[in-house]
Amino acid sequence: MYIAKRMSRLGTETAFEVLAKAKQLEREGRDIIHLEIGEPDFDTPVNIREAAKKALDQGWTHYGPSAGLPEHRQTISAYVKQYWKLDYSPDEIVVVPGAKPIMFFIILACVEEGDEVIYPNPGFPIYESMINFIGGKAVPIRLREDLDFRLDVNELASLVTAKTRMIIVNSPQNPTGGVLSKEDLEAVAELAIKRGVIVLSDEVYNRTIYEGEHHSIASFPGMKERTVIIDGYSKTYAMTGWRLGWGAMPAELAPHITRLMTNSNSCTCSFSQIAGIEGLTGPQDDSRKMVEAFRERRDVIVKGLNSLEGIKCNKPRGAFYVFPNITGTGKNEKWLADYFLEEAGVACLAGTSFGEYGKGYIRFSYANSVKNIEKAIGRMAEALKSL
Repeated sequence: MYIAKRMSRLGTETAFEVLAKAKQLEREGRDIIHLEIGEPDFDTPVNIREAAKKALDQGWTHYGPSAGLPEHRQTISAYVKQYWKLDYSPDEIVVVPGAKPIMFFIILACVEEGDEVIYPNPGFPIYESMINFIGGKAVPIRLREDLDFRLDVNELASLVTAKTRMIIVNSPQNPTGGVLSKEDLEAVAELAIKRGVIVLSDEVYNRTIYEGEHHSIASFPGMKERTVIIDGYSKTYAMTGWRLGWGAMPAELAPHITRLMTNSNSCTCSFSQIAGIEGLTGPQDDSRKMVEAFRERRDVIVKGLNSLEGIKCNKPRGAFYVFPNITGTGKNEKWLADYFLEEAGVACLAGTSFGEYGKGYIRFSYANSVKNIEKAIGRMAEALKSL
């Protein structure tokens, strides 16, 4: 069968490949501690599940508008106003099945072949994959360990050219847990306005932050008109399997993204959207408890990793990932990640799964219990003795 050449430019998300390998080892009788996948280990809050059951009984099982149910978009509009102090009308909101489609649709709608897109590296691999797939030029901006995995705004400015169409920012960040400061975002905003660049702001971890508060780049003067915000339910409400996300964007862009939804997915699941309304408007206690649990786990895994020979780990300010430097072990990241899985039964990801600047690092997700994290540290300590 003939396969279009563009498919060779399409990347993947290594976390799912490592998860499959870890699951195979489990089927063979191995005990594996999963620190590879970025998924909360909590169940979706009861009130959200009950809302979905009720919605099914009420008949929310049919097609809805491609942009999302009107009552859902109205709820998101109110939520954005409450949490971010930003005014987005329902017509500036597009609901999609998960957050990834917004990344794909915005790049597809706004970037021409040959246009340059600056994206964080190490960063979520789908950014680079989508830029390459549509024929754009992916330009990495390095996230630096010595800056707590923030970007150097002067370096960013040096990367902007006449061909730059878009800058992607992600804060709190996957895979490092880094958080851009208000000053960082202000500098990016000034650069975007000066050079006439669109900003795609991935803010799916905005409620999972441990120090300080979340700032959206869209809140700076002149930025709402040139920013697309990505958010969703997977991380905040442990709803990864529900596939429910959304984008907030300029009004003139929303119809184009809606048309891409019509051509690809038709619409987002109706009863999931009703459950999402309950998530945004109902009690937030479970969400806050998850963040506190992640904070405890963060402290445990950072302390544990820093106790290991040859490993040095910054303390992340957000999300639920750590990105330790493993160069002191004398091994490369891919070899060591495979070694930890095979020899220690600890599943993790090589830093280069997130781009070229992930060389010398490994990503661990601490969306697992303190007990399992401590067990994983002990196993890795023993494995490292054999190197």
